[in-house]
Amino acid sequence: MEHVKLLGVRGSTVSARVEIALQLKGVDYEFAQQDLQNKSDELLKYNPIHKKIPVLLHNGLPIVESLLILEYIDEIWKENSLLPTDPYCRAQARFWAKFIDEKIMPATVNAFLGEDDTQKATEELHEHLKTFEKGMKTAELFKENKIKYLDIAGLFVIYWIPVLQEFAGKDVLTRANFPEIMSWADDIFDCSVVKNNLPDKQMMFGFLRVRFPHVNP
Repeated sequence: MEHVKLLGVRGSTVSARVEIALQLKGVDYEFAQQDLQNKSDELLKYNPIHKKIPVLLHNGLPIVESLLILEYIDEIWKENSLLPTDPYCRAQARFWAKFIDEKIMPATVNAFLGEDDTQKATEELHEHLKTFEKGMKTAELFKENKIKYLDIAGLFVIYWIPVLQEFAGKDVLTRANFPEIMSWADDIFDCSVVKNNLPDKQMMFGFLRVRFPHVNP
């Protein structure tokens, strides 16, 4: 019998990506909450290199890194495909997902949670968001009627950035500044599977106050 288990953390953007994908596919799975301050033997066993979440265990075989896990899920469970069938569109989806993780995500952390030169990081984040929105205007990927791979990857942009900027008392991603991104967010939040997997904002604030006491004390 098929067994699917996810090692993750509730409230984590990368864990949420995997849960949303599994639920959109209708896959039954077990969720194992991890304590990242006291990493479990299971996490260290199945992700010995990075020692990070998420880890998807499929019949005992581990897959790590959230974007790779999304692709694996799409390959194994064919219903409700996440990636485009067209090779060019598929490459574009991977490009923008990687842009989110490698450009937008670190700039966001530095801008809202950093201790040094947050103004420079904020300007960098603004530029990255401008680049991303410009890409949205030309790519058909953002015009899908169903939740797809890039929508799931983009939850960091449309949910976690607003939470973090509110916590830090800054306004970067606003409807006035980035109308295309915010319109995209409206469409994604219409999906019940997405809404059910977003963490409570006040819970996030509580975690952030403990973890980053230097921000907005």
